Amino acid sequence: MKKPFRWITLLFLLTILVSCGQTDATTGVKKVGLLVPDTIDDQVWGTEGYKGLLQIKSKFQVDVFYKEGITTETATRTAVNEFVDNGVNLIFGHGSEYAEIFNEIAGNYPNVHFIFFNGDTRKENVTSLNFEGHAMGFFGGMVAGKMTNNNNVGIIAAYEWQPEINGFYEGVLFQNDEVNVDIGYVQNWDDDEKAIAIAERMIADGVDIIYPAGDGYNVPVIERIKEEGLYAIGYVSDQSDLGKETVYTSTVQHIDQLYLLVANKFNEGELASGTLYFDFQDDVISMGTFSPKVDKKFIEELTGYIEEYKKTGDLPSK
Repeated sequence: MKKPFRWITLLFLLTILVSCGQTDATTGVKKVGLLVPDTIDDQVWGTEGYKGLLQIKSKFQVDVFYKEGITTETATRTAVNEFVDNGVNLIFGHGSEYAEIFNEIAGNYPNVHFIFFNGDTRKENVTSLNFEGHAMGFFGGMVAGKMTNNNNVGIIAAYEWQPEINGFYEGVLFQNDEVNVDIGYVQNWDDDEKAIAIAERMIADGVDIIYPAGDGYNVPVIERIKEEGLYAIGYVSDQSDLGKETVYTSTVQHIDQLYLLVANKFNEGELASGTLYFDFQDDVISMGTFSPKVDKKFIEELTGYIEEYKKTGDLPSK
């Protein structure tokens, strides 16, 4: 009678040990899906999202899936169903376009966590990711204020609400209060024709440095600036590869690192729902490669300001 008791006890202990090593059904990265409104080959936003997906695949050794050109509610619902049928339990919607639909359908998939950018969340299994753009704009503006020869710089913004726009403006004037800052709005992330038209108007008005703060049009704008022998501050990715003589530096959002950070939190059961914000302190925002034209002493000074901001959360002031 004692032997069966020992075997049952051992089996019970093994069950407990195995259970302790497993994650909850609604946590733990199993398979991951990514929806992109445009393409993963755009060199900026979509590409960085895809890099993040690959980082997750490498770290967790899981299957990952992605779909491009997903812009409608019908297409989103179809893609989500396909992901879930394949065992996906973590879905990234790479943009604010997915806010409304994810909030609407999340309740139908209690074992899936939905993530999108820049929006409000209403469900427990939905998280909105937001880059704190003000500081990166400020430091990019400092570079423009330092490097302008004409005391005339431009910002080509997508929308008025972008925090990096005010940040850039403030950074320019902190560095050089004699600079005129010209701001044009595209009212779209992807309208490169309108963005280039704004750039050409600015160039005609004597602007010598432009900050194209829209991930869908910044590359063609920088290429146009290069044709004129003028200068740019890159946006979202390190755009020094477009010309180190043209791009003084970039305000970089490390989307791939943010994806990995979020996946780690989800895997550990620590990913919060609601709206989350990320900044320099989270190592997902930084300045990009500096052009050899930028004075090394100034770069050291700027780096000091950034380190102080990471410690205190305070931007420099006069």
